[in-house]
Amino acid sequence: MVKENTLMNPEETAGRIFREALRAVDPSLIVRNCADEIRSRCLDWNFTDLIVTGFGKASCRMAAAVEETLGTDMISRGLVVTKYGHINGRHGGLKKIKACEAGHPIPDENGLRAAGEIINLLRDADERTLVLCLVSGGGSALFVSPYNGITLHEKQEITDLLLRAGADITELNAVRKHISAVKGGRLAEIAYPAGIVSLMISDVIGDKIDVIASGPTAPDTSTYRDALDVINKFNLAGRAPAAVMDVLNRGGAGELPETPKEGNPVFSKVVNTVIGSNRRALEAAERKALSLGLDAEIISYELTGEAREAGKRLAEKAVQYSGPKCLISGGETTVTVRGKGKGGRNTELALSFAMEIEGIDGITLLSAGTDGTDGPTDAAGAIVDGRTVAKAKSMGLDPAEFLENNDSYNFFRKTGSLLITGPTGTNVMDVQIICRT
Repeated sequence: MVKENTLMNPEETAGRIFREALRAVDPSLIVRNCADEIRSRCLDWNFTDLIVTGFGKASCRMAAAVEETLGTDMISRGLVVTKYGHINGRHGGLKKIKACEAGHPIPDENGLRAAGEIINLLRDADERTLVLCLVSGGGSALFVSPYNGITLHEKQEITDLLLRAGADITELNAVRKHISAVKGGRLAEIAYPAGIVSLMISDVIGDKIDVIASGPTAPDTSTYRDALDVINKFNLAGRAPAAVMDVLNRGGAGELPETPKEGNPVFSKVVNTVIGSNRRALEAAERKALSLGLDAEIISYELTGEAREAGKRLAEKAVQYSGPKCLISGGETTVTVRGKGKGGRNTELALSFAMEIEGIDGITLLSAGTDGTDGPTDAAGAIVDGRTVAKAKSMGLDPAEFLENNDSYNFFRKTGSLLITGPTGTNVMDVQIICRT
């Protein structure tokens, strides 16, 4: 490894390492690498009709790369849906594929309409049709089509309840799949007998294809009973919409058909491929840190649990080292909302970390979402060090009070420690970079 002969402060160093992690999961780059696979599927399966669909925060960038690498003449038609603010320029620069924006993490009417259009695109697909499905993080909320008898408002309610309760992505998606007409392999049912190639940018621990965007084209490993277990775990049965509970209870009793499982014929011509992941981003970050002359180590590929507790654990790890060192981790924590403040899992983790290292020199943490947004905020996360809490206290701010009120965003807005990148066009969960000097 050739080391760069450059000196930077820790904040700049962490920023450069984070940007390299993002570059490694740039949808444009990784989709281009899959162009030959797509062409070979068209030839091997003898398709004459290519439909492009997609949903997630990276779907517009992925679609642009598809048009660039395959050429618009090869594409019959298409539609992708992404989060508000994630389309750059007019129509995202797309020519043959339509792009639209919708709500995330709470689904909205635009997502409902987009899902309806995608369903209509695929209903008439036949055995000569190839569906290229571009799947990325955020797809569960953006691609919304409630199960018969459930309204969009009721789906919004249960999603909000689960998020506030601190449900992780696997738990959340177990419920989503069983109150949806398109998730949990049901999109593959709609498109059958067409062939499907799903290119997936993973935002879940372990890159499980049936969890990424709730697995619309993947055999579902969860059941109605699993969904009910999640509801019961968080004591939501009495607060969940009646129509949601009716579908889950009827499904659990065997009165409704389960989501399609492994071995179902609808998957006979479906290929699901994970082309981008948090691991890929972390390994790129490690290489960059090494090139900057740091002793680098990936300490976790699966950082989970409550964000504030994860912040404490990372701080405990950081103080064990001395000398130039870069500790890298990634994953997706959760926040159980008890207060009325504003924040996301990265700012909450960073605030907890800052409180643990108060007064300790030589430790800097960057914690950020790779999509450029952290919860319901315009920040990707925050950058903190041993002076952050002292600075806040000198301004009359009480860090513990902000943490207790889940108001980490406003804490860092006041102290000037927010990391704002804008939408990045990708999404592979979160990255934490700790620089020791």
